[in-house]
Amino acid sequence: MTTSADGAPKPANRTDRPGVTANLFEWNWTSVARECTRVLGPAGYTGVQVAPPQDSLKRTALGDGSDTVLHPWWEVYQAVDYNLTSRMGTEGQFKAMVNTCRRAGVKVYVDTVINHTTGQGNTSYGGRHYTHFSYPGVYGPSDFHHKGTGPNDCPSASGGIEDFNNRHQVFKCELLGLADLDTSGNHVRSQLAGYLNKLIGYGVSGFRVDAAKHVGQADLDAIYSRLHRTKDGLRPYWALEVFGGGPGILSPQAFTRSGDVLGLDGVKQIRDAFKSYPAAHVGSIATLEVFGAGSGLTPSAKTLSFVTNHDTERNGDSLSYKDGARFILANEWLLAEGYGAPQVFSGFTWSTADGSPPSDANGLILNADCSNGQWTCTHRNPGIVGMVGWHNYVGGAKRSNFWTDGDNVIAFSKGSRGWAGFNNGAASRTVTVQTGLPRGAYCDVLHSKRVESHCTNGVAPVRVNGRGLATVSLSAYDAVALDRANRL
Repeated sequence: MTTSADGAPKPANRTDRPGVTANLFEWNWTSVARECTRVLGPAGYTGVQVAPPQDSLKRTALGDGSDTVLHPWWEVYQAVDYNLTSRMGTEGQFKAMVNTCRRAGVKVYVDTVINHTTGQGNTSYGGRHYTHFSYPGVYGPSDFHHKGTGPNDCPSASGGIEDFNNRHQVFKCELLGLADLDTSGNHVRSQLAGYLNKLIGYGVSGFRVDAAKHVGQADLDAIYSRLHRTKDGLRPYWALEVFGGGPGILSPQAFTRSGDVLGLDGVKQIRDAFKSYPAAHVGSIATLEVFGAGSGLTPSAKTLSFVTNHDTERNGDSLSYKDGARFILANEWLLAEGYGAPQVFSGFTWSTADGSPPSDANGLILNADCSNGQWTCTHRNPGIVGMVGWHNYVGGAKRSNFWTDGDNVIAFSKGSRGWAGFNNGAASRTVTVQTGLPRGAYCDVLHSKRVESHCTNGVAPVRVNGRGLATVSLSAYDAVALDRANRL
């Protein structure tokens, strides 16, 4: 057994898997540190996911006529070297952010780019110059996969992935023109592990692995085997980006042997339940009586779950902040459902898919401001904050007493600790349901708090009778949540 910083015993092989995390997509390090102290820690978030901190492509000119964004969000996903000179800040600011967040009880999980380097340009934010297959002091041409017929070459005619069902192409060809690292090589593995271990040494607790599907299980496992333990004495968290659609070894399920996977198929099921695709149709959240492994998804214990992320909000796979109340409701539902390690996404508003986060003329990202309409700040929504606390309180209690009108109103309890109801319809509904709670008056934690003998915000308590029944009013596109910690 090892011990954590607070002296509690930790199993030697346990990974540093988070509870509820906030994904502060492309927030700069100063803003993340402030948010950990002022919002995330007090709200009960146990982790924060941050953008790739390594040095990256810095575009210096626009491309063709359809290219209107000089510094798109995806610059940070084109790695040049592993110095922490990024759009989000300096190495010193990154280290300070990690320390500040840890002091606030919030662990830091880093989005990491280890499949590839760049696809364009020749200059980085750190001032490094490079070509497509040459990154002085880091990588040379022999560190990449190339188009060819050899056993370590890309077999496609273009050098890019032409068939996403072909194992060799998926693992050895270029994704979207990005120079594909030969992650089977010792030098590449050493460089990548050295970078990740530097972050672990600064206090990072784990990683989201970008484009993990294109690295492949064997190379992912080999790189992970070189990683140090976190400052809490645990194995670092390893959440793999694996899009669905591939057969067998290319499926998300096949990657669970190597780590958790991102719940990318789950976001489509959530989208279709809350707002059917295409958007002109109305969904049915009654379908969510079955969700997770039972609906064809990866197991809860092997999934980092969310309603949206930076890719899916842009490609239409998921709901997004643009869906308003339904988006908030879906996040509240996922936190209540408890599938996976749930994450709440907060990014920035955008009108074009390539849009840049708010930044200066040099591409350096400005401090996040939740009041100016440029940052979405979903994690601050009072209902979501209330549900984070509810989620933490009910823990792993089993779902029971599932009730639905067969369409867009559902409710369920979690053991005898909590109950929640959801209305995805355009009209208010009043329902009488079994809550699984003992008799008493309860504050709705999504709209109020318990203070001594009353609920704040003028919200009337919900009364549960001796048989566990309650009559509850659910506003349109809204929810109610009760727990025993907030019984008057």
